[in-house]
Amino acid sequence: MRFLTIATLCLVLASCAEHEQSPDVTQVWSEPPAGIATEATRRVNISVGEALPLADQSEYADARRGFVARIEAGSIQNDDGAVVWDIPQFEFLQGPAPDTVNPSLWRQAQLTAEHGLFEVADGVWQVRGYDLSVMTIIKGDTGWIVTDPLTTIETAAAAMALVTQSLGERPISAVIYTHSHADHFGGARGIVSEEDIEQRGVEIFAPIGFSDHAVSENVVAGNHMARRAAMMFGDTIARSADGHVSSGLGPALPRGTVSLVLPTEEIAGRGTKRVIDGVEVEFIDAAGTEAPAGLMFYLPEKGALCAGDVILPAMHNLLTLRGAKVRDALEWSRVIDYVLAEYGDKIDVILASHNWPTWGRDNVQQFLKNQRDIYRYIHDQTLRQANAGATMTEAAEAIDEPAFMRDGFKTRSYYGTLNHNSKAVFQFYYGWWGGVPAEYNRLPHETTAPRYVQAMGGAEAVLATGISAFEKGDYRWAAEIFNHLVFAEPGNKSALGWLAAAYEQLGFQAESGAWRSYYLAGASELRNGVPEGLNAQTRSADLLRAIPTLALFDAMAVRFNPRKMTRDPFVVNFVFGDTDEAVAVHVGADLVVPRMGREEGASATITMDRSVFNRVLLQEVDMRMQVVQGKIRIEGDRGAPTAFFQSLDEVELGFPVVTP
Repeated sequence: MRFLTIATLCLVLASCAEHEQSPDVTQVWSEPPAGIATEATRRVNISVGEALPLADQSEYADARRGFVARIEAGSIQNDDGAVVWDIPQFEFLQGPAPDTVNPSLWRQAQLTAEHGLFEVADGVWQVRGYDLSVMTIIKGDTGWIVTDPLTTIETAAAAMALVTQSLGERPISAVIYTHSHADHFGGARGIVSEEDIEQRGVEIFAPIGFSDHAVSENVVAGNHMARRAAMMFGDTIARSADGHVSSGLGPALPRGTVSLVLPTEEIAGRGTKRVIDGVEVEFIDAAGTEAPAGLMFYLPEKGALCAGDVILPAMHNLLTLRGAKVRDALEWSRVIDYVLAEYGDKIDVILASHNWPTWGRDNVQQFLKNQRDIYRYIHDQTLRQANAGATMTEAAEAIDEPAFMRDGFKTRSYYGTLNHNSKAVFQFYYGWWGGVPAEYNRLPHETTAPRYVQAMGGAEAVLATGISAFEKGDYRWAAEIFNHLVFAEPGNKSALGWLAAAYEQLGFQAESGAWRSYYLAGASELRNGVPEGLNAQTRSADLLRAIPTLALFDAMAVRFNPRKMTRDPFVVNFVFGDTDEAVAVHVGADLVVPRMGREEGASATITMDRSVFNRVLLQEVDMRMQVVQGKIRIEGDRGAPTAFFQSLDEVELGFPVVTP
């Protein structure tokens, strides 16, 4: 293109006459228009389509098999009338893939957008397409056994209403949570309550450790994780052919209310048997795979395996873009191999809590083998490379797609990818750095970026070099170059625009729905700024009530800012009458240490109900008014608790990610 030649000429002229003023490239070259695939991206996506068996329509039939009914309303709304789930939002997913979407991801997006109530086996149904996750309904002797009641109260209630409308009204007799992620328990209160447990004996089953892990991931590290999750799931970008098309393992996250009803029993072991409302269930512990607390279960009378998030028709994450504890690829593979060995010749249908089922014993066995093999392959090949001296990045770049990944779609990189899963394996064994000494104590971007820009000849030279890479279709390198300029000069509109253009093309080429949305959300923020109204869905009264008291104070401790503490160290006792608990908070000059129990000689003691404290933290009530009304009693030095609370940083979700 014309400006590439001009850019090269400008660099030559600059080197020949360093005292002459460089042309103002920001005026000469404008970044390409948004939302349009370049010729390089078009070629990449065409090559992907030619390499895969896209003509195979069998999974389209599986995704629609057993269709019963769908929600006919235009949206699922909350009590205030706000839209939680726009039902027609993915209707644009028609026909062949446009240039702006990887054709493999487009195919997956069409499949994940299929919505409605579907019969899976005799007495087993699923509601799919109204949430990131899938709700499974099993007919018991007296009522419904519901597995994984979606992410929000509103989508779960709407799904259950569809079941009632289509299959008749029956009570909820039991609930099963397959693992400790919010998209599998957050809608619980939309279908069941503690009153149902107490009055009707409703049982809620979960894997061992569920209650601890269900809240811990969303508490201490929750704010940063929520910020990145908004980008990963495309919450802030449009549902369109140049925006979010699918998360890879489901259409998208809903925008509703997350809840938690704690389980009545946590299940351990493999082959642990229960009869739930007349239905035989064999539980299979899967902790340490996709979640720290997880299970699968087999229904022998129906030949059906519910695999939760452990086995589904896509490659999952060993480490998510939002951030989480890294997962054990070898253990994941071994758990699937256990299922294959113990149940492979008994399973007629395997269903998961995302996407659609797989039917037929031969298909199931091949599916299990491929799922087992993809995590083992990533594990073994990463360690083979690492043990030969490869760094984290080198190992990830060297891993090729195995043949079974190219021959079908059930292990494709729709969510996890070979690249970042390989890096997760490396991190699991060796930590966060690749082994090169210069990488161990690297300077922050804000420090190095201006130096890189200076070393490369200044902003205009950096911009021209990045544009040259962009025009060659080398978008990864272009993004790295432009990123230096953005972090050196955050107000440089040309740098922001060109980095956004590079991110956009990387998003258009991505097979992973998570990668695509993260890139495109990043591009949107570079062009429009951080969106207002970001909301961490997991900041709910239900989840706060379920947080163990010590964990709650640990979460407060990570907000402690030593620069705000001017007093000598002190201790404040918090005493909660309704839970019969006490926490002694040791406030020092540099850190806060909470400890269960009361401390003699504390500077102050605050007595209240834990339920009142929860409302104060949620900013539903004013703490001073609660003191006036006698619901909070403070004894001793009132300045001590004031100093503690004033030392805590306010946590904002809308912090910048793609700019300094």
